[in-house]
Amino acid sequence: MTYRFVANIAYGWHDELPPGAYCPSAGVIESEDEESFALEFQSLIEEPDEQNVRLGLDSYCVVTPDQNTAYGCVRTVELSGDLLRVTFDPARLDDLGLDDPVVEAVLNAPPEDVARMREALVRILAYGRSDALPIVLAS
Repeated sequence: MTYRFVANIAYGWHDELPPGAYCPSAGVIESEDEESFALEFQSLIEEPDEQNVRLGLDSYCVVTPDQNTAYGCVRTVELSGDLLRVTFDPARLDDLGLDDPVVEAVLNAPPEDVARMREALVRILAYGRSDALPIVLAS
């Protein structure tokens, strides 16, 4: 069954990082409550080095609540109107702490924040090894 939530917060940056940020990031968050659901997508700024490749850290990553993290785990992303739909590789669900491979976020954040998130997300998901790049459908 698809996990669906309302994302009241959206953010994204990729070219100019805000103070305290160390990498390009895009995300959606249910609320400011620490117990709320969130998805964050990150990539490195520079190209992966030999150690990144050796450790399997040579693609974007996804972070879910409780800092569950997986690299190169997205199969498809659909951005349509006020909906973000992410389909994850079922083999990576345990890494992400998820029960279902499909997560949908109804985007209820300010339009300018959603626009920044969309732009950053598309760029972040284009980072890394080719076999980990997802299909991104944006309209």
